[in-house]
Amino acid sequence: MQERLYLGDLQVGQKFISGSYVMDETRMKEFAAEFDPQPFHLDEAAGKASLFGGLVASGWHTAAVTMRLMATGGLPFAGGLIGLGGEGYWPRPTRPGDTLHVESEIVEITHSRSKPNQAIVTVKSTTINQDGLPVYVLTAKILSFRRPSAKGL
Repeated sequence: MQERLYLGDLQVGQKFISGSYVMDETRMKEFAAEFDPQPFHLDEAAGKASLFGGLVASGWHTAAVTMRLMATGGLPFAGGLIGLGGEGYWPRPTRPGDTLHVESEIVEITHSRSKPNQAIVTVKSTTINQDGLPVYVLTAKILSFRRPSAKGL
């Protein structure tokens, strides 16, 4: 089990790398059928006829996989990953069989003036496929907490 990091453990420039996840075609289609039912996510022929030139995962599926990889060790913040907003984009599609991992870097830490036990940590996370190409880039603001004090123990 990876150690969870508190605010005092974090610094600008710090980098994290997640485990990996293989995009399964059946699961891609199931996700798309429920949440993003567009032809190029559901059908090989429609994908081939689209600008993508083949079946592609929903961008939201790629984003969900990114969250899973960050939450399961790729971004080990104590207290969990409490998002306060962000901006994401998809520079290229995710395809069946792609093996994804996430590389994250802390780009800013803004300490709260009213709540000294907290800060907003801005993290840029890039989801990368097996060819080293980015398929999703997310810059997010995440709430981080100081380590609880040992008072009263």
